[in-house]
Amino acid sequence: MQDQIDYLSDFAVYLRTEERSAGTIEKYLRDVRKFFCWLADKSLEKAQVSAWRAQLLSDGYAPETVNSMIVALNQFLDFIGRSDCRVHTLRIQRKLFRSQERELTREEYEQLVQTAQRKGQERLALLLEAIAATGIRVSEVKYLTVEAARAGRAEIALKGKIRVILLPNKLCRKLLKYAKKQKTVSGEIFLTRNGKSLSRRQIWSEMKHLCKFAGVEASKVFPHNLRHLFATVFYQACKDIAKLADVLGHSSIETTRIYLVTSGTEHARQLAHLRLIS
Repeated sequence: MQDQIDYLSDFAVYLRTEERSAGTIEKYLRDVRKFFCWLADKSLEKAQVSAWRAQLLSDGYAPETVNSMIVALNQFLDFIGRSDCRVHTLRIQRKLFRSQERELTREEYEQLVQTAQRKGQERLALLLEAIAATGIRVSEVKYLTVEAARAGRAEIALKGKIRVILLPNKLCRKLLKYAKKQKTVSGEIFLTRNGKSLSRRQIWSEMKHLCKFAGVEASKVFPHNLRHLFATVFYQACKDIAKLADVLGHSSIETTRIYLVTSGTEHARQLAHLRLIS
């Protein structure tokens, strides 16, 4: 097992050359370590990888989560020349609706923002609004700069692609007002007290901590759910999935469709409107 673990630093270098995001690299390494901790002193064989996949399901991991972990491990196995141990991901039927326990409503989002403002957490409140109003990924927050707020548009470079997103006028005014208050004359707007970029971990932690004061379930509150909220509201306004895909930076419309899956409550309401039962 130790021989495979020793490859992790090289694997991280390889992922960076493939222009994977820092968040993706961190996740891949975490998933690979998890597998080898489970494997312990057993030999690396395909049967063991299959057993781990089954164990993850047995432990209560969602099928989508299991698949993401298998993808990470398969890439590592290819990297170390053990493609013979690769296993298939689980076959999952496309979901018709999203679990209500994971659905962040607009009302809950507004409650989070208002609570952050009431608690004097100005940076967090503005960050929530910025992500929800633009649909950016948490890894793209660094592109919200003073220059972008002045121009009303941000140029985002990620995964070898560059896309331009428009920033709402009201958001620009708020960003510039906050930057001026923090005496930030250029560059990134969302910074720590030491002037460093906010990390994914810190953003996640601050959002989770806010939940108990806002009365919103922690299972619903994470940066990516704000991106989902943006996608839902944007699509309701324009009904153009191709345009939404461009705004979100998706190369496939199939990926964008996942963002538009409605809640179970909304799905039930739509079925009721069919009026097929007398």
